[in-house]
Amino acid sequence: MSSSQERAIVSLLSEVALSFDGAFLGVALAFAAVRTVFKYVSNSAALCKVREAPYVTVSDLRSILESENSNESQPSNGKLVIVRGTVETEGSWNSLKTNVLVSQESGHRAVVIQRTLTCIYHEWRGFLGRTSDLRAIFLRSKRREESSSFRSVHSLPIFSNIGYLRPKKFFSDRDLIGITRHSKVDEGIDEQPQVPFVLVEGGQWPRSDSVAVNMDGSKHPLPLVTNYHKLLPVINSPHTFLQTLFGQEYPVGLLDEEKILPLGKEITAVGVCSLKNGNPEIQSCKDLPYFLSDMTKDQMVVDLTNSSSILFWGGIILGSLSVGVLGYAAVRNWNRWKEWKERERQLRRPNNSPSDELNFQVLQEEEEEETEDVPDGQLCVICLTRRRRSAFIPCGHLISCQYCAVALGREASPKCPVCRQEVRCSTRIYGS
Repeated sequence: MSSSQERAIVSLLSEVALSFDGAFLGVALAFAAVRTVFKYVSNSAALCKVREAPYVTVSDLRSILESENSNESQPSNGKLVIVRGTVETEGSWNSLKTNVLVSQESGHRAVVIQRTLTCIYHEWRGFLGRTSDLRAIFLRSKRREESSSFRSVHSLPIFSNIGYLRPKKFFSDRDLIGITRHSKVDEGIDEQPQVPFVLVEGGQWPRSDSVAVNMDGSKHPLPLVTNYHKLLPVINSPHTFLQTLFGQEYPVGLLDEEKILPLGKEITAVGVCSLKNGNPEIQSCKDLPYFLSDMTKDQMVVDLTNSSSILFWGGIILGSLSVGVLGYAAVRNWNRWKEWKERERQLRRPNNSPSDELNFQVLQEEEEEETEDVPDGQLCVICLTRRRRSAFIPCGHLISCQYCAVALGREASPKCPVCRQEVRCSTRIYGS
């Protein structure tokens, strides 16, 4: 996107936001405030659920579920619990651990491997002194575009399959300048099913109790550990120098990063637990922001409390701003509509009405009479040049000449300059 196009987009967005005296901006703020309120309600409900959920060990989980099922006449859909345990594969303590993923870079054993390829951009301001990207408002001098194989297994060489980490919509021919030919982008993504794993109670041997982790349908972040990262430099082409002069961004490197969920890591699982074939199984709860986490229950409560406080005050601030902006826009547009109606009313009035002819004759007579000097105490308070001739009704103040009284009466809401009372009409006062 060129600099002129971005300036046009910014100008268009600003005009739309400030149109109708900021009405669209007020609507946008109100929408943000409503979303913040909904997030606050959802976050508060999640906080209550986490506080009320029992914090149990793996060994006590089976007895709690069996006692709950025995107390209820109908089969239960599960119980929300918080359990902390150590990551292991199913049957790993009584087998040779054949169902384990092995990182090709470090050799560490894990149950989940996530590979991420990040294209890092750099941007100069150039001799024009301007950046060429709207994202510069937020990201300043560096650009990052990421593609990851989220929750999928990859054990392929990085240079032979560099493209499976990168969707086509992110990479362009300009981004790949300088990458060796054998790293051609492949549009497909090579994925394998992840390894099923369980949580066991650490320090207990033999490990007879476990809870299976069901990842189906879960979109929660995983407590992954960075296992490998390497920056692959990009050899820029000769026209990169021209790009920098005009403030165009250009790639400086590809960051290959691998994160794993290793065996033996102690994590906390928050979800709905039930007995499946006599074995405890826990799955994610869509109403909670956590599923597998490094935090304990107390840390989760503190985190949710802080988030609720931020959302609460953010909703109040955004709501107040939206009310103020919308109120200001409503008043301005109401006054503008009244002025437009007044102009329409005046345009519909006949051009040569008897009242206008009479006023014109009166003004001519007044101009002929004003040949001598007028004392200061009898000057019109509006123009300060002619004699006071007209009194306003209903206040009765004799402070204006006939010309200024007629001009004041044509306003949308005429008011007396002295008492600020609304003027219905004016009458000419004769001195003799």
